Amino acid sequence: MVSPVGGDGTFAVPGTSGASAAGNPAGAPGVPGEARGVPGAGIREAGPDDAAALGELAAAALTLDAAEAPDLVASLSAPPPERRWTALVTGDLTGVVFASVSGRDPSAGHIDLLAVHPRARGAGRGRALVAAAEEWLRGQGAAEARFAGNPPCYAWPGIDVRYTPAAALAERMGYERYDVAWNMTAGLAADADLSTDADAARLAESGVELREARTAGPDDRDALLAFVREHWNDNWAWEAEHAGGCHYAVRGSEIIGFAAWGARPAWFGPMGTAPAARGLGVGRVLLRRCLAEQRAAGQESAQIGWVGPLGFYSRAAGARAERVFWLYRRTLR
Repeated sequence: MVSPVGGDGTFAVPGTSGASAAGNPAGAPGVPGEARGVPGAGIREAGPDDAAALGELAAAALTLDAAEAPDLVASLSAPPPERRWTALVTGDLTGVVFASVSGRDPSAGHIDLLAVHPRARGAGRGRALVAAAEEWLRGQGAAEARFAGNPPCYAWPGIDVRYTPAAALAERMGYERYDVAWNMTAGLAADADLSTDADAARLAESGVELREARTAGPDDRDALLAFVREHWNDNWAWEAEHAGGCHYAVRGSEIIGFAAWGARPAWFGPMGTAPAARGLGVGRVLLRRCLAEQRAAGQESAQIGWVGPLGFYSRAAGARAERVFWLYRRTLR
């Protein structure tokens, strides 16, 4: 069985904890060898030799996300170990689709990423890839397919409305729009005010200590993840564990808030403050410290993904609502 590229440059095995859940090889039912007459589009599983080509393909196709596209491919290839997932490519490596099954609802399947090289568009490759992904999902027991993010390891909440051809393809294939999500963008220019010294001093006077997960000991990191699971969910805990950076606040012996970035490449989130500590200004400080790290890492802006409180991010970091995503689904019959 071949397997897609992992986040460290190695190759992760699609499936569930070592049990094979790979898609059908070209020529098997649901993965047609010539994808219903599309020249060069015989669909197969991604293999080890496809790694570099998939990154280049994603960068060429995903024009709104070109800089981070190779990292997105690597990230989707290194999900939580229990996830059932696959990556299918056209024979000429001009198209790729990632698909996975929801860990929370095994009847829900996800189209995680679809990319077709600009020079190969208009010949039916996108439709053929989606059809092959749907057939794989049926084989996994999914009753519904969604163009929607599958937390905690996802590329986008849904289809960015500016990727209009993708939205049009989904609608032609019978998908119905069922929800909308949006991101905010925080500017990270050198003159953007991300200072935290005054707020940190004020919090220290009230007994709140600010810490970084990367310098914490194993017991403290375990306590942080337990805090996130207790107040939110396992998905957020996975993101905090796999983040590029994570800051948290402690009062006495209790963790009261956290913020993370980079689990989804280049994006900020998740973050949260315990109910008893809200109103202290902990979230503002943790947010700004993460954004400052993203700026130091060379980012000119940061996407705040799947936003809820618009007002908070606008006040705390001058963020503006920008990217809008449509979420689609259809029944698999």
